[in-house]
Amino acid sequence: MKHLPDLPDVIPVFPLPGALLLPRSRLPLHLFEPRYLQMLDDALKTDTRLIGMVQPNAVPGRDGIGLQRIGCAGRITQFSETEDGRYMVTLSGVSRFRVQSEVEGFSPYRRCDVSWAGFEADRRPAAEADDTFNRGAFLALLDRYFTARDLSADWDTLKEAEDELLVNSLSMLLDFDPEDKQALLEAPSLSTRRETLVMLIEYALRGGDDEGLMQ
Repeated sequence: MKHLPDLPDVIPVFPLPGALLLPRSRLPLHLFEPRYLQMLDDALKTDTRLIGMVQPNAVPGRDGIGLQRIGCAGRITQFSETEDGRYMVTLSGVSRFRVQSEVEGFSPYRRCDVSWAGFEADRRPAAEADDTFNRGAFLALLDRYFTARDLSADWDTLKEAEDELLVNSLSMLLDFDPEDKQALLEAPSLSTRRETLVMLIEYALRGGDDEGLMQ
């Protein structure tokens, strides 16, 4: 990861249900609302080029939408404009953060005062390993899940992917509800995230609350 300047105390945040960003992972975004186009423009003018991804919660906040207390900031590493003025953006995950308070002001998008304390491991350049990962059993479970939902996968790539890339990519891509995505985000370690992911997949396969777990 490219060296970043000191992480700022205040960052723009994008409350997007179900969109999960994790450290050292990449999240594509499609921006078209004027306020988020302004957010992109303003973020590109900063040294860090950070945007914080946060799940909404049920507690009312600005515009009637509350924010979860923990999110993940990503650096804008790619963007392109379409002919009709929309933007395709890629965020590269830098670090999780804790929302301290929302910053009031005249900005059309939301900004938060955040703390980066407690997430120092997120900012290490090396991928996290999962020493207790039984990849064979995990891939067998994943095969059952994909088969049940008539999904395809590049199994050769999945078998060769590093532990962190595999677990984080699936956590971001599989269609769990926002509360489950938040649990995956807040997992304190890669092994805990993998265990949470396994639990969610097994629950879905048992025919759990499909309306809650799978959109």
